[in-house]
Amino acid sequence: MKYRHFILTTGLCLFAVCASAQSIIENKSEQELSLMLDEVVVTGTGTEHLLKDVPVQTEVINHKMLESYGGKSLQDMLLMLTSSLDFNQDDMGSQIQMNGLGNSYILILINGKRIHGDVGGQNDLGLIDPNNIEKIEIVKGASSALYGSDAIAGVINIITKKHDEGILLENTTRVGSYGDVRQHNGIGFRIGRFQSYTNLQMQHTDGWQNTATEYTTGKEKPVTDSRNKTVNRYTNAQVAQKFTYDIGDKLQLYAEGSAYWKHIYRPSGKYAHYDVKTYDLEYHNSSAAVGAQYQLNATDQITLDVDWNRHAYYYHFTDTTLVDGYLFGKFTHYYPKFPEEHDLQSDQQRTMVNLKGVFELPYENRLSAGLEWRYDWLNAPMRVVDGKASDWTGALYVQDEFNLLNWLNITAGLRLNKNQNFGFKLTPKISAMLSKGNFRLRASWSEGFKSPTPKELYYMYIREMNGSYLYLGNTDLKPQTSDYFSLGTEYSWKGFNFNITGYYNTLGNMINLVTIPNYNAPAEYQVAYELKKTRQYQNMEDAKTYGADVTLRYANKEWSAGIGYSYLDNEAHVYDTNKDMLRKVTIDGTAHHKANAYLTWKHKFSDSYNFGVGVYGRMSTKRYYQMDGDGKGYQIWRLNTTHDFGKSKTMTYRLEAGVDNIFNYKDTTPHGRHLGTTTPGTTVYASLTIKFSKGKKTNNKFNSNLSNNEED
Repeated sequence: MKYRHFILTTGLCLFAVCASAQSIIENKSEQELSLMLDEVVVTGTGTEHLLKDVPVQTEVINHKMLESYGGKSLQDMLLMLTSSLDFNQDDMGSQIQMNGLGNSYILILINGKRIHGDVGGQNDLGLIDPNNIEKIEIVKGASSALYGSDAIAGVINIITKKHDEGILLENTTRVGSYGDVRQHNGIGFRIGRFQSYTNLQMQHTDGWQNTATEYTTGKEKPVTDSRNKTVNRYTNAQVAQKFTYDIGDKLQLYAEGSAYWKHIYRPSGKYAHYDVKTYDLEYHNSSAAVGAQYQLNATDQITLDVDWNRHAYYYHFTDTTLVDGYLFGKFTHYYPKFPEEHDLQSDQQRTMVNLKGVFELPYENRLSAGLEWRYDWLNAPMRVVDGKASDWTGALYVQDEFNLLNWLNITAGLRLNKNQNFGFKLTPKISAMLSKGNFRLRASWSEGFKSPTPKELYYMYIREMNGSYLYLGNTDLKPQTSDYFSLGTEYSWKGFNFNITGYYNTLGNMINLVTIPNYNAPAEYQVAYELKKTRQYQNMEDAKTYGADVTLRYANKEWSAGIGYSYLDNEAHVYDTNKDMLRKVTIDGTAHHKANAYLTWKHKFSDSYNFGVGVYGRMSTKRYYQMDGDGKGYQIWRLNTTHDFGKSKTMTYRLEAGVDNIFNYKDTTPHGRHLGTTTPGTTVYASLTIKFSKGKKTNNKFNSNLSNNEED
């Protein structure tokens, strides 16, 4: 895509949004046009604030936006409804990128709790049922003072719906092109002070192939009859359960758990080394948690959360295959695996305990303080020494929000971490917000850090490939660190909200595999193998990212419109193993310009029929990569319609239907090269939701920091 074409399209979208919204203002009262900024948000400070008054810049994708969009997945929603995120989906996970930094630097939360996935940073967003999302809060920049490791690029907090009706039964069935089927079922009830909600979801696609051309190792020309797909066929399913019980008016207890399964079917072909697949991929996730919230008074509370998560990754064999045999983490022999057998690749488990208190203090101060303990355990027979590894971290954190003047808020936080390997780490953060009428000015400085993973600490793996290659962990690794600076301004007027934020982020002690002399390898490996190369994880790289995010939004009871634009630039120094030196590069996956736009209208035609329609666009210039070519720039546009039927107090019916990728854009870059987008071209879909709800929702003060405005 030409740069001028991108700017022209973005400018036309901006003009259309402003013109449409201005014509609406002439016919609506100001009171009706002031709904958007009354959201209650919690992610930026861990405490409740109206969106317009939160001292840390927060982007919200609210319930009305999600409901109008009708997305099939969380990834789909994030890609089209915000400009600063990007994705590069593959079999290992979603590969999110935020402001130039990838998965491992982005912390994803569900109701304030960490999602659990691969310790290498790949998160499967299929764990989150899109039909159970109330809203999404996005905080950009380092947030380690509040949330600990991994929150270097930012935090995405998915807040789920609250289900406390007397009886609730709901089903959503969605079907679309390429065998796409999505199922959501919810069962909830409340008996006195006891509540229960059961969530079941299933997702399936047959996958698709945008091209049969593939670049292959050792061949001068690409082949033109590859069987590899752009997106592989997969099926996943999940069941989740939550119980809550109120003891009096001050104490609430909860217990919850989930089980998740995913199978990725990989095609087999006739060409060796690139499309012969003798095994599928399978993932088994599970979780369990218990906790309590004690309300000391109207403003003060104490919460305790204890949760355990497991993410296991298997090969599911489809043909007889010789695999490596290991004993105590050391290669011993090869042995056969037969069809339908499983082979564990990694079993990652995590236990966390978090005790937190929020207290109102004199002189307009609000203090948050907590203790956190985390234990990671990894079972990877072929990847770590002795086949198993573990790591623990303890933390103490404190944050104070205080208003020196009516128009000035200062929020300062500090976290002290103690890790069993790298020792102590102190992480500060400070934010300030000036407010005058409808104008806000926000500034932040914060440090971030990312602890070395058990894999990076304890890796001990021999790979036989025309010689023996040894890969080593390093228990002397330091945490990766960052310094993040941002300055932003926001102005709201008659339903309009304009926001522009500039940022600068530097990263140090970045971890990468570095070639080291073979004589530095453990003695037993030097004796047992003729080592061709030895590589070890070390703190070698550094990077910086900088840019600006701009959003313009408008909303009233019937109309909403918005445009977002994200500019990004960066540079990094990576270790060149061939020249034994650092070289300057662009971070993989970077696109300098990204934008999104939407325009929606919803109208109540009668007591028994509401109609909604929305048009959505996503634009990106090319994405840069160090190897295997750049990803092409693209534009994708989408049309969605919603139809709400019936006027029963207990039954509701919703039909959604639409077209994805209206102009049939398809990236046909050959396999083995990077894609701008994996869309298969124009697709159609429809969904039907049937909901039975009886009994009014309670005005439950527990977990109020996860609530939203009922106006949405």
